[in-house]
Amino acid sequence: MKIDIIQIDYNNPQHAHHMIELLDCYATDPMGGGVALSDYTAQNLVPELAKRNDAFSLIAYVDGQPAGLTNCFEGFSTFACKPLINIHDVVVASEYRRLGISRMMFDRVEQIAKRKACCKLTLEVLEGNSIAQSAYEQYGFNQYKLDDSIGAAMFWEKKL
Repeated sequence: MKIDIIQIDYNNPQHAHHMIELLDCYATDPMGGGVALSDYTAQNLVPELAKRNDAFSLIAYVDGQPAGLTNCFEGFSTFACKPLINIHDVVVASEYRRLGISRMMFDRVEQIAKRKACCKLTLEVLEGNSIAQSAYEQYGFNQYKLDDSIGAAMFWEKKL
């Protein structure tokens, strides 16, 4: 079995197709919300990402078949005064789980972050996704806390 992790070329139609296929796989999973990508998102996501200088995506191929995806965005830490990478999406198709694919993708993201002189990697995970939490802890991630007495940071949103 051959596993390749490559950085997506948003202008490559095959990469674009595989990216949307894998992201839709994640979207329809209960941990991704259980709803397929909208037609608008499926048609416009890759061209919109191609316009951004702060985005990159990795795709994992197993024997040439799309198996995993990460979408990442560069942010900035004001306290460290350095860039950071937010790992926004992590997808491993069910038939390819337990092959170490997410670990390989995270390792590649970390290499890219170090090359960009980033101070940290960030991500969000659902409270009920104990499998992902366990994996992330094994990869060196922890809940973000400044002080134990104040508690962990929470991810909130306001839809517009």
